[in-house]
Amino acid sequence: MKIVIAGGADFLGRQRARQLAQREPSARIVCFDQAVPTDAAADPRLQFIAGDIADAAAVAAVLGSDATSVFHLAAVVSGAAKADFDLGMRVNLDGTRALLDACRRLPAPPKLVFASSLAVYGGAVPPVVTDEVAPAPQSSYGTQKLIGELLVADCTRKGLIDGRSLRPPTIVVRPGKPNAAASSFASAIVREPLAGVEAVCPVALDSALWLASPQTALAGLQHAHDLPRDRWQRATCGRALNLPGITVTVGAMLDALREVGGDAARARVRVQHDERIAAVVGTWPARFDTQAAAELGFAGDADFTSIVRAYAREYGGALGSQPSPASAGEGAREASG
Repeated sequence: MKIVIAGGADFLGRQRARQLAQREPSARIVCFDQAVPTDAAADPRLQFIAGDIADAAAVAAVLGSDATSVFHLAAVVSGAAKADFDLGMRVNLDGTRALLDACRRLPAPPKLVFASSLAVYGGAVPPVVTDEVAPAPQSSYGTQKLIGELLVADCTRKGLIDGRSLRPPTIVVRPGKPNAAASSFASAIVREPLAGVEAVCPVALDSALWLASPQTALAGLQHAHDLPRDRWQRATCGRALNLPGITVTVGAMLDALREVGGDAARARVRVQHDERIAAVVGTWPARFDTQAAAELGFAGDADFTSIVRAYAREYGGALGSQPSPASAGEGAREASG
């Protein structure tokens, strides 16, 4: 068994790789990314390969002729895709196509789990978004992710891959340093204050977000991979699946920060409106009905305070020792937003 993780040097990709190494000790696990982490040799179970996901030859070489499962987590994040249209198109669109082209040339159709984004939604959406609401992206990032979903669905329909596209909530709290994602502040306003560092909140306290913990997101990736193909297809009709999350206002996030880190941690967050970020965040739906995901066995988090406590337990309130590393072809990624 050979498992390839595109975007495997990112926090989420590396956590996915470590879980797979424990779950499938006999599998060959290859992490493909723009750069090899400096501490890659610390885990001999994982193989790291540096390359550009938009380079079709490099991607084909990584998959070889024996890849059986692929996790596609690589992307140029929302803010970066907006700032550099060509880069977003090359990585998020051309890179996805290069990966799918390599997959369809394998001797047997591989399973492919694609991390899409809630940024596929935009414009006028109902108060609660259901699986029947049609995507209408209002950003380059969302448009590129939606095209990726459609390509995965079409390759699956043709029997070239066994694809599953997921739209996870914004993942909080992420360790490491801030990245170029518009949603980066959602982790920073918890992570930095717990480490004794001041943070800026760029949106109003009544702004609502659809969130999930890294642990829940990782479990969702595995569960999507493990579902039988016929069950996935019956439940989704080939569409991308909105994953469970919790709706939390920024004010409630800061209340949870105070509960876990005390008044001193809360005092380190300063609200300073940033129209650019607020405008992007304001287009994201914050309430979802994820009945289809629940029926397939996906689970969400209980509450945001539990998410903050879990982060504090695992990282001791310390800022991650490494910046969020590059996903294949770019300097950072996000799974949603």
